[in-house]
Amino acid sequence: MIPTLSVAALFEGPGQARGRCDRALLDAASTVGFLVLDDLPPRIAPTAAVRAELLRIFSTEPAVRRRLWRRVFDPAHPNIYRGWFPAQSGAATYKEGIDMGPDVAHDDFPVDAADPLTEPTPLPSEAELPGWRAAVRRYYLGMESLAGALTHALARGLGLPETAFDAWFAGGLSTLRLIRYPVRPPESFAGAPPGDTFVEHAGRSRHTIGMAHVDTGCLTLLAQDEVGGLQARGLDGGWLDVPPLADAVVVNFGALLGRWTGGRIRATEHRVLGSAEPRCSIPFFYEPRVDARIAPLPGMPDFEPFVFGDYLWAAVTRFVEFRGLEDVRAPRHS
Repeated sequence: MIPTLSVAALFEGPGQARGRCDRALLDAASTVGFLVLDDLPPRIAPTAAVRAELLRIFSTEPAVRRRLWRRVFDPAHPNIYRGWFPAQSGAATYKEGIDMGPDVAHDDFPVDAADPLTEPTPLPSEAELPGWRAAVRRYYLGMESLAGALTHALARGLGLPETAFDAWFAGGLSTLRLIRYPVRPPESFAGAPPGDTFVEHAGRSRHTIGMAHVDTGCLTLLAQDEVGGLQARGLDGGWLDVPPLADAVVVNFGALLGRWTGGRIRATEHRVLGSAEPRCSIPFFYEPRVDARIAPLPGMPDFEPFVFGDYLWAAVTRFVEFRGLEDVRAPRHS
């Protein structure tokens, strides 16, 4: 079962309630590696109205979205890492959406088009989508605030100073992604690996729209709509449904945080099953600076330090939407 945790106490001062919340968070992070947060402050809760505002981009004209396509989908475009990805047939994953970087919320973010990881995010114009950019900015900043509170709580739970992670995330590369999983048409399965695309669940065959994987970074904060389908790998190897609770945020932990903490925090495999309804979700991937040198934490197992941007590029180019781009970015800070 995926635990649900009230996080109101994380936004209060020190005390017994916050201590209980810290322990519950670390317990979930070190066992199932997934949890649902409720009782979020109103300023950051992903209400139905907030989600609808962000997802308005899917109602724009196809030509507007086509202008945002990444270079892998339109070679005439300069953007490689940020921007729009259309749904692709022939794979276990079938989704469309947009990846947006810190420049959508931080005017002082050092955009550098020479590095795909710090390139500017292509966006619709204000005339094409009035008020949308402001909504994206508010949500991005809200998720940064929540992620900061969670890393402080995890640090306290691990016996570290609560600011132990802060320096690495200042000026970070966090990504806000808006996803729509269309109802999957029969022709989209042609060429897809059957073992990844069709699975047995609850006694019947289901198809996937998000292949099983482990996130690469630190924290993922996910707002879901009411359409189910997200599943996490349980400790027994089976699959657990992640409930789509109203106004709540699903949290899972990535491979980087698992490595950073010597495995004390579990990076959990997860997948998305398709249905007869389209599904939308809004993940926020909390990530360090491009040049952050990831080094062992006090009291944690030793490892050879590495630079986050180089680690991230090697990791993301294993995913279908970035395959073939491995050599586009050379290591920058090794």
